[in-house]
Amino acid sequence: MALSLPRPHRVDVQISVASVLAGLAWWALGLTMQTDRPLGSTWALIPLLVLAGLELLRRSRPRTALIIATLALIADQFTAGNLATVMMFTDIMYAAVVYGTPASARRIPVTTGLITVAVTIGFLAWLREPEAILIGVLTGLVSFAPATTGVLVRTHREAAVAARLRAEQTALLAEMDRVQAITAERARMARELHDMVANHLSAIAIHSTAALSLDDPKTTRDALAVIRENSVEGLSEMRRLIGILRDSSDDREPTVAPTLHGLGSLIDNAGTNGLDVTLDDTRGPDDSKLPAPVELAAYRIIQESLTNALKHASPGPVTVTLTQRRRALEVRVTSPYGSPSGPRAPGSGAGLVGMRERTELLGGAFESGPESSSSPDGEKVWSVHATLPVAPSDLDPIDEGVTE
Repeated sequence: MALSLPRPHRVDVQISVASVLAGLAWWALGLTMQTDRPLGSTWALIPLLVLAGLELLRRSRPRTALIIATLALIADQFTAGNLATVMMFTDIMYAAVVYGTPASARRIPVTTGLITVAVTIGFLAWLREPEAILIGVLTGLVSFAPATTGVLVRTHREAAVAARLRAEQTALLAEMDRVQAITAERARMARELHDMVANHLSAIAIHSTAALSLDDPKTTRDALAVIRENSVEGLSEMRRLIGILRDSSDDREPTVAPTLHGLGSLIDNAGTNGLDVTLDDTRGPDDSKLPAPVELAAYRIIQESLTNALKHASPGPVTVTLTQRRRALEVRVTSPYGSPSGPRAPGSGAGLVGMRERTELLGGAFESGPESSSSPDGEKVWSVHATLPVAPSDLDPIDEGVTE
């Protein structure tokens, strides 16, 4: 199999051609670096051409190029020498550190440093003249200096690459955070829109169906009154939500979120829509202070449970129970479970998903489904049970005995 070499870089080709032309010019002018060598100046062309060829491999085969270049430089010491040969060797030494493996980049500077020290000490011991130090300096300029320069350049390049990677990772993480924030906000708005509007639209759908199916003027008037009331309230809720979406300035007054103090109005509205709702609030006066997210989640869970009862429950009592535990608020809504006798509104299942999401966002537990035991009169009961944790740090500092 023939050995295929990679195509040399354009800059490497330019370096090789320029070095050969400079070396031939010095050779034609009779400029040599050494005298009294066994081989004449013509023999110096061989290392020159070898180094010029190795320049083409300085990026693709830096280690091989350095080994052969070292042997060629040693051979050049037996000729009259050429300055271009030495200059190309320093460039190949530099390239071996910059483009070589990380191990080579670590070993070459150490090796050339030791060689420089050894040559200096060896020639001092042999010649016993101060001028021998110049030989060590020349050795360092040819080998150690380009190697250390390559280390500096490689370090700066690696730092630049690492900085670019960190910037790309930071941008990627920022984009992921942005997408997650948008997704979370869309989910939150979807829950709010469903919980605010579904109750009113369900009542409108059921009472309009009753008005169309029963030929009774009084029933029709009552249904239209309920439809109008729910339409007005639904429009008010929609305007509030649209106002939140459109106005994002900081100087606007914050929109008041529904709290458990509004349960009475919610229960009354459910009664107007035809539900027999009973509120069993076992909390004491000291249990009324809850974090706003807990109150909003509890209100929306009760609202959606009443909406589901309106759409799917059988005739019978609906019970809403609030119980304050030491570290959590328990919300339970029970309703008759069976086939409704009157018209029903279609459901999509988004309400249960929204209630579960609200509970999980607070770190609580949510359960819904038919209870294992039936009611005393033999009817099945559908139960929605949510446990909403209340962190002590979220409560009023006075309750915890902390003063500011």
